[in-house]
Amino acid sequence: MIKTGIGQDSHRFDFEDQTKELKLAGVIFDSAPPLQGNSDADVVLHALCNAISGVTGINILGAITDNLCLKHGITDSRIYVQEALKFLKEWRLTHVSCSIECQTPQITPKIPDMKMSLSELLGLETQDIGITATTGEGLTAFGRGEGIQVFCIVTAIQKNFITTPPICHKSQSYL
Repeated sequence: MIKTGIGQDSHRFDFEDQTKELKLAGVIFDSAPPLQGNSDADVVLHALCNAISGVTGINILGAITDNLCLKHGITDSRIYVQEALKFLKEWRLTHVSCSIECQTPQITPKIPDMKMSLSELLGLETQDIGITATTGEGLTAFGRGEGIQVFCIVTAIQKNFITTPPICHKSQSYL
């Protein structure tokens, strides 16, 4: 059996906080302002949490992360993803795809680092992680530089799910 989950998150830039860093997928972007939020505001990891919640049915962002962040001072969004992964139980992720909309920073140069960070966090190969970026032609607040929006989709299979390739008859071609 296969499941998919979709997640979205967005944060405004915080142009006033000089102590915080911009993190996306656990990677620091030095050239851009940080995002507003109680945690590190890693919008990629928050969208990923929501996508995993779409598979498990357990919302991580909200009461669980508020407890971790506000009560225990845990602001690292990687911990939130690890918490979400605990609820997968008999499921395992096989693919992740994230689409990032923003005017700044430039995402493309850091995509390899972001994929490696997600690979280490999720236990996936980097080729099983897709990251794309767009400015959306400046049609939204994100494309105009006010913040960052991310959509993320995950694919999960049951751990005991066996996949078999389709039977290809000599007269058929799947290419």
